[in-house]
Amino acid sequence: MSMISKKPAFEKVSPGFGSSILVKQHTEKIENNHAHWHFHPEIELVYVNKGQGKRHIGNHLSYFNNSQLILIGSNLPHHGFADRLTSSGAETIVQFKPDFLGDHFFNMPEANAVKALFERAKMGLLFKPDTKKVVGPKIESLLGYKGFPKLLKLLEILYDMALAEDYTILNVDGFAFETDVQDSAKIDMIFKHVNSNFYRQIPLEEISDKVSMTVPAFCRYFKKATGKTFTKLVNEYRVVHATKLLQESQSSITDICYECGFNNFAHFNKLFKEFTGKSASKYRSEMKRFFQQAI
Repeated sequence: MSMISKKPAFEKVSPGFGSSILVKQHTEKIENNHAHWHFHPEIELVYVNKGQGKRHIGNHLSYFNNSQLILIGSNLPHHGFADRLTSSGAETIVQFKPDFLGDHFFNMPEANAVKALFERAKMGLLFKPDTKKVVGPKIESLLGYKGFPKLLKLLEILYDMALAEDYTILNVDGFAFETDVQDSAKIDMIFKHVNSNFYRQIPLEEISDKVSMTVPAFCRYFKKATGKTFTKLVNEYRVVHATKLLQESQSSITDICYECGFNNFAHFNKLFKEFTGKSASKYRSEMKRFFQQAI
C-alpha cells in the first residue's frame, strides 16, 4: 500500500558564506517560497514593524494588524506571515540552528535562560508590545552587522527575549506534525484552495476530488495531518478573516458574516465567540478602542 504524504515541506535554509545566521528583510508583499506550509530545523525569528497578515503556526490560526514579533522553534510547521506591508513597513526574518554555537554552548549555566527560551519556542511564541518595542529595532539592526558583532547582537536579542514575560504561547495545545521530509503537495494544495474559496461553501466532495482522494480517505488524512476536521479548519479560517474585516472595514457585522462564507448569522456568532472568547461586536469595539489609544 502506498503511503499518502501528510507532511509540511522541508525547507533548506542557506545562510551566506562564512555565516551561521541568515537575516533577510522584505519591504513589500512578495509571492515567495514561504507562502506554503513548511518547516525547518532552524529556529526562526520574525519581526513585522508595520503590516497585516495571518499567523498559521502548528495548530494555531489568527490575524494580526499592525506589527508582530514571533519566535518559532525547530521543526514547527508554519506559513508565511505578512499579507500586506505598509509603505514604510518591513518584515525581518532571522534563521539559525539551535546548535549554531556548538553542541555545548547552551548547556552552560550562563545560557540556561536562552536554552529554556528555545524549548518554549517549540510551541511558537508571540511577544507583546513592551518586548516588541525593545527587541524589534535590534532585529532590524542585524542587517548592518557581520561576523562576530552579528553573533553578539543576536545573543543580546535572544537574552532580551529569554527574560521577557510578556509573551503568549500560540500552539498552546502542543500539537505538532511528524516532520519527516516528505512531499507536501497535497496539504499545500488544500490550504491554497481554502485560502481562495473560504468565502463560499466548499463541499467535501470538491476538496477530496482536488487531491484525488475519496471523501472518507480525505477526512481521515486531513484529521491525521492537522488534528482538525476540514470543516473546523475552514470555519476557523473564516473567523480569522472576520477579525480582519472587523478591524479594517466599516461593514456591518451581518455583512461581514456572509462575506466570510457563513450562511447563518447565529452560527457565525457562536463560532466567533468560541474561537476568540468574545462576541463579534465586543471584539470590534475593543479593537477600535485599542487603536485609538495607540494613536
